[in-house]
Amino acid sequence: MLTVLMLTIILTVIGIAAITTTSLDIKMAGGERLREGSVNAAESCMSSAVQIIQQTLQSAAIPTALSGGANPVITVSPLQSEIIGSSDANPDSADPNASGNAPNAVLTISPYTVNMDIDRLYAKPKAGGSLQFAGGYEGTAGGAAGGGIEILYRIDCYARVTSGSTPISGRITGVYACVATGDTCQRQI
Repeated sequence: MLTVLMLTIILTVIGIAAITTTSLDIKMAGGERLREGSVNAAESCMSSAVQIIQQTLQSAAIPTALSGGANPVITVSPLQSEIIGSSDANPDSADPNASGNAPNAVLTISPYTVNMDIDRLYAKPKAGGSLQFAGGYEGTAGGAAGGGIEILYRIDCYARVTSGSTPISGRITGVYACVATGDTCQRQI
């Protein structure tokens, strides 16, 4: 009788340990799913930012679909001046915890809130332009006829979900070189 009682206690302890381990694994899998989702939301923010840059360079204005209406997605004034070139290398950030936080757009990709920040870094003559090659030095080919201008932009996307006990976030930052006409943008870093 004592042996049966001891075996029952041991099996009960093993069962409780198995249930605890299983519930912990489920919580970890759910947290990992949310983390991967936040990175995916930040990645979609990056591709949206590239489209905004290209459309703004092509038309010299923020697309009205994003800036108009009762609930504009983008604050036009600072972003347009950053893309077009009135201000280079602004110290603002998409991170909501950073000081001086001023994201250019706040997107909602359910259940994530995504802060987007686009900063124009600098402009340079496009490498390998025809006049640069013929001139033999870096000073030529500064205009559009000599191969064009490349403008470098830093795009910072910070996605977070605050539901649940622990906030989960994902952040992606990249540097893109865009042709001044808005035709192409290539990821550099």
